[in-house]
Amino acid sequence: MATGAETLKTTVEQFATAGNQAFKDNVEKSLATLNEVNAYSKKNLEAVVASVTAATKGAEVLGAQAMAFSKKNIEDQVSAAKALAGAKSVQEAVELQTAWMKSSLEGYMAEFAKWGETVSASVKDSVKPLNERVTATVEKLQAAK
Repeated sequence: MATGAETLKTTVEQFATAGNQAFKDNVEKSLATLNEVNAYSKKNLEAVVASVTAATKGAEVLGAQAMAFSKKNIEDQVSAAKALAGAKSVQEAVELQTAWMKSSLEGYMAEFAKWGETVSASVKDSVKPLNERVTATVEKLQAAK
């Protein structure tokens, strides 16, 4: 019977040791996975911050362009009004008004094109860090298959 008891004791000890090792391995794997998820989340947050920063810079540039254009537009309007006030005939006034309108319209079109380029560049810069994270996620998921 002593042999049977020793065998049972040895079996229980082996079972306990194996159970403890399996538990330890699973905890270590869980902690490693948790650390990986935390690192991944941190990179995602950094990408969002970079995206918002780029969008903010784009908005600042666009705001500065709009202010500069508005200032120039007001100056041009004042100059055109002074020129109209000094017109010596109706024909001259019509010519001045026509020239100012043509110049003004060309200026608006050029400025709107410039704003479009600024917005396009801002969107591109804002989306870039997010696209990089999506690409990283897709690659990770494909590698896990």
